[in-house]
Amino acid sequence: MDKHRDSFTRHGYHPHALYWSGGEIQEIRFQVLANMGIEAGDSVLDVGCGFGDFKRWAEGKGLSSLQYAGVDLSPDLLNEAKKRHPDATFFQGDLFDLDFSEQSFDWVILSGALNEQLHDESSYAKRVIERMYQLCRKGAAFNMLDARYLRAHDLHSQMPEVMLAYCQKLSPHCILEEAYLKNDFSIAIKRG
Repeated sequence: MDKHRDSFTRHGYHPHALYWSGGEIQEIRFQVLANMGIEAGDSVLDVGCGFGDFKRWAEGKGLSSLQYAGVDLSPDLLNEAKKRHPDATFFQGDLFDLDFSEQSFDWVILSGALNEQLHDESSYAKRVIERMYQLCRKGAAFNMLDARYLRAHDLHSQMPEVMLAYCQKLSPHCILEEAYLKNDFSIAIKRG
């Protein structure tokens, strides 16, 4: 959490505070996640929500009736999110700290929150993805860095086909999207 506090102190409300290279890249990823099937009126849990920027972006794209909730580790980022989105619900902690019932949300999404290198062979990422799927009624969608194009010791990347195979163990109804950025891919795991 200290790294998020330091970054927020340096950059303030800006994509750089969330380790995004810029708002445009962040919004491209949001568009891909939304295209996986999110509809007006859906409830959405945004894991690693940061400032709640997905809510702002979705409202600008006509998905203003989303029932939005976000979860993040950083109290500093969440304080800013609450100021910007007083009509949303925010939770502080790790996804595993929160006692949600299964299928509590239509969609559970995650953008960029699995990019930190933990040197655990994707064990934590897989646990997060499985929990996201447990919590969704319609689907879970996330993005990750593509190991075919980006291998950095300080960032976690994965081969798309390896992560897709894992997701297909959770549900046969998976969508892989990889044609939007060279170093990124997204997967949606849908219920029937």
